[in-house]
Amino acid sequence: MPAHGREARARVGVVPQFDNLDPDFTVAENLLVYARYFGITDHAMRGRIPELLDFAGLAGKEAVGLRSLSGGMKRRLTLARALVNDPDLLVLDEPTTGLDPQARHLIWDRLKRLLAAGKTILLTTHFMDEAERLCDRLAIVDNGKLITLGAPRTLIAERIEPQVVEVYGEGAENWARDEAAAFTERCEVSGETAFCYVEDAALLLAHLATRPQLKSLHRPANLEDVFLKLTGRELRD
Repeated sequence: MPAHGREARARVGVVPQFDNLDPDFTVAENLLVYARYFGITDHAMRGRIPELLDFAGLAGKEAVGLRSLSGGMKRRLTLARALVNDPDLLVLDEPTTGLDPQARHLIWDRLKRLLAAGKTILLTTHFMDEAERLCDRLAIVDNGKLITLGAPRTLIAERIEPQVVEVYGEGAENWARDEAAAFTERCEVSGETAFCYVEDAALLLAHLATRPQLKSLHRPANLEDVFLKLTGRELRD
């Protein structure tokens, strides 16, 4: 069909949950072969490989075999591969699962660069701090059903008490059952920790100061608190 007779289609790049790179190819060969699926010639692609590898923190690794790469390097190569066709939309399925903190932060930085460059990113993740850092608009889905939708900071402000005090130590579970209600809006026990949700933590913290056997951590509520409130704390298989 002539170009003027059809709608322009957005270019899409995909980063799957599990890396599916070819173990028999070098780093550069993985990019070259993948580019052919989009009709990109080897000549054109070779000129872009240094730029893509530099973006992925893999500069100078063109001739390295895949078996010599760490898990984090393979993940970054998969991201670079998804960019060979200069996509308008990048779809990522749990892009930082299994990565060490350094690799995770590098990928976060690269995704922020793509957003700043005008790319659209659709991301699935179980890391709530990742979603809170990267997403402008977020959907929480449980058992295939959409539970809530909105900006991360808006969801936190609307769906959860603003402050959390985590109480743990000897007798924390008994304390949560017998005393917490007098000082909290809501209290949930998970394992050996009582999660106390409050509008103002001053009264609770003053009370805990009289219970030296109990330890506590005071922090602002975050997206993980929202997720657990909406989906529950029961283990999912």
